[in-house]
Amino acid sequence: MRYVLIMAGGSGKRLWPLSRQGEPKQLLRLIEGKSLLRIAYERVQGYVPDQNIIICTGAAYADTVAAQLPEIPAENLLGEPEGRDSLNAVAWTAAVIARRDPEAVMAVLTADHIMDEVDVFQARLDEGFALAEARADAFVTFGVVPTSPQTGFGYLHRGAPVDGFDHAFEVQEFKEKPDVATAEAYLATGEYWWNSGMFVWRAATLLQTLATLQPTTHALVSELAAHPDRLASIFPRLPKISVDYAVMEPVSAGSAAGQVVAVELPIRWHDVGSFLALAGQLDHDADGNAATGATVSLDAANNLLINRGGPDHVLAVADIENMAVITTPHATLVIPLDQSERVKDLVARVVADHGERHG
Repeated sequence: MRYVLIMAGGSGKRLWPLSRQGEPKQLLRLIEGKSLLRIAYERVQGYVPDQNIIICTGAAYADTVAAQLPEIPAENLLGEPEGRDSLNAVAWTAAVIARRDPEAVMAVLTADHIMDEVDVFQARLDEGFALAEARADAFVTFGVVPTSPQTGFGYLHRGAPVDGFDHAFEVQEFKEKPDVATAEAYLATGEYWWNSGMFVWRAATLLQTLATLQPTTHALVSELAAHPDRLASIFPRLPKISVDYAVMEPVSAGSAAGQVVAVELPIRWHDVGSFLALAGQLDHDADGNAATGATVSLDAANNLLINRGGPDHVLAVADIENMAVITTPHATLVIPLDQSERVKDLVARVVADHGERHG
């Protein structure tokens, strides 16, 4: 049977001060009154039954997740007591699913992206499932066809076509986030795709591979799936590592049995991981300003203005361009939009100077 895991952990500090301790990015109602998590769920709503959709999030956010996704059964909400990177969210869920259904095939999807062509996404997801169902050793990822030389994404180097599947190719190599010149070279070859961070595989295949590559993780998630009441004592002992480093890259390099393949994903794919990216998803006025909340602008153009300071707070700007101005009851941020990737570094300084409660 097919299952879907939506990973909804992390804090999304690049959208501070909107996202902060206890208010992660994926739960903020950023797009047309919906959270990124709700949008991610609606992309697969009806594709698989709700009882086959698992949400893995921080334990501190579990009640908010349940309120935003009332369709999901309570037993399908897995709350991590602390962040241990992506492998452990995936491995724990795989172990839980495998106990329910030893033949399960699972997709791993993210909760921080916007995809415009949902029908295309579902069609390619279907191809990924079919590939994993047909080939027990397949580790399927999805390569987003790049539209520009982005330096904020990892890349996949596409290899030979996979027989029997129209849009699947072997993965020759995973590439880290490149500099501008390298990204331009990737784009020019037509052989590189953005690494989406989404996967499909058989739950049992992943667990068998972990027994070889990450035996401590395998042992601990197996114990956790059998004894969920031991979550608080088991989870913090899991080695902190990403699924790319722990599984996808070693398998592609031949360090364990299996074949890494990528399904082409030709969609407009937006990682809402910065204020510049968020600005691109909102409506703009005649001057190019994207504004939410009570705002006033005078001779200002191409700005992102977000006022969440409260019902008696007005955000007013004049004579500025290409800026992000964000106000909340806790903090105010002013930064050039094209420098919004630096917010994460700024948050670290805020915490160092003023304490964790401001982060």
